[in-house]
Amino acid sequence: MLKRLAAGAVVGLLLVGVVSAAEGEWKSLMDGKSFDGWKISENPDSWSIEDGAFVAKGNRSHLFYVGDDKPFKNFEFKAKVKTDKNSNGGIYFHTKFQDSGWPKYGFEAQVNNTHGDRKKTGGIYSVKDVIDNSPAKDGEWFDYYIKVDGKHIVIKINGEVSADYTEPEGAKPGKDFTRVLDKGTFALQAHDPGSTVWFKDIEVKRLPD
Repeated sequence: MLKRLAAGAVVGLLLVGVVSAAEGEWKSLMDGKSFDGWKISENPDSWSIEDGAFVAKGNRSHLFYVGDDKPFKNFEFKAKVKTDKNSNGGIYFHTKFQDSGWPKYGFEAQVNNTHGDRKKTGGIYSVKDVIDNSPAKDGEWFDYYIKVDGKHIVIKINGEVSADYTEPEGAKPGKDFTRVLDKGTFALQAHDPGSTVWFKDIEVKRLPD
């Protein structure tokens, strides 16, 4: 089954309004059938749904989670991800919606097993990179886990730690990309027409602030 999002469609929110994920409980962020709770930036045709997964393929675009009225600060996040050969993508956190461009706010957890960029899957892009050797393989589903607790970020791929980063005291936002811990939402990346990345089983659990 393949569903294409019509151009100009933006977001489907629950009719009863957005619902905040309860602290300490895992909450699914997708229903596998629609874009309810999500909002696409530019190039909406870069996103589709296939067999319960979001599929990113096409010109630059980002799919932002907007189905919760409370920003995420400390949390655990998990998803299953799969890539085609030479594909690039990403999972943003502590970010916020913007209409176009690469997200300025927050951090990007890299998705790239064999794309030409040396920064590979499991790294925190340009902060704590995994260089050259990806811990995951193209064509296979792998588990992507992100934990933020205070000033500490941990990323695991298939249960193994790939990045462990503690933000230094006095860290300042960058000019083009902030890359400082704050709070915000999540976003998935469609990087380019030559890349295909699948995301499914996306869940989050809030931790105490």
